[in-house]
Amino acid sequence: MKKELPKVYDPQQVESRIYQSWMDGGCFRAEPDPKKKPFSIVMPPPNVTGQLHMGHALDSTLQDILTRFKRMQGYEALWLPGVDHAGIATQIKVEEELRVKEGKTRYDLGREKFLERVWAWKEKFGGRIVEQQKKMGVSCDWSRSRFTMDETCAKAVRETFCDLYDKGMIYKGSRIINWCPHCATALSDAEVEYVDKPGHLWYIRYPLTDGSGDLVIATTRPETMMGDTGVAVNPEDERFKHLIGKTCILPIMNREIPIVGDEYCEIGFGTGA
Repeated sequence: MKKELPKVYDPQQVESRIYQSWMDGGCFRAEPDPKKKPFSIVMPPPNVTGQLHMGHALDSTLQDILTRFKRMQGYEALWLPGVDHAGIATQIKVEEELRVKEGKTRYDLGREKFLERVWAWKEKFGGRIVEQQKKMGVSCDWSRSRFTMDETCAKAVRETFCDLYDKGMIYKGSRIINWCPHCATALSDAEVEYVDKPGHLWYIRYPLTDGSGDLVIATTRPETMMGDTGVAVNPEDERFKHLIGKTCILPIMNREIPIVGDEYCEIGFGTGA
């Protein structure tokens, strides 16, 4: 008796079996072949802490199309897969698990024990995104899969860093950074979550140099005042335009600074200065 085709496509019955047959047949393995032109793509490694999202799906699809296309054209095509250790993100995940399940911090465990927990967490959850990529049917050579903390990858990073430093392309300088007081480390812009909060205006008196009075400014950032180089007012503001060109005294620093006109100052906001 013939089995009827299901009316609704069921990927579970088909796709895993087909992908496994591709893997068993070594369809995606790439070997050096002097008779063929090489073509390779290194996968931008997704974070080991994460799982597949639409960005990964789009990026993987485009890389897969190119790799399969070149393979069909006769190139020896290699799509090199891998995952990124995502140091800070992984640390936060492990710390959260420690806090929730055991009521402990990384300091309770100490460096070596905490590192053991991190590696155990990576082994347990690190394969999730790889399995999701396989469900997409990506044609990677999984036998060459890399982890960014593999010794070969780490060595390549060190060599590249030193090479760029020797060429003067990496240098040390004073910059404003995102600092995490909890992790005690710098964060990239991608790791920062911005939150809008209501501000507060602080009013500060700047005595006029000629002793004729004060100029009151309103600011949400009083902590920066010691670096002030001037006070600006709107040249159309009847209250202040007669002060343009004069000077005032910067409080605490007792430094004389100029009063300038600038249309950027919004009349009616704060004091207008």
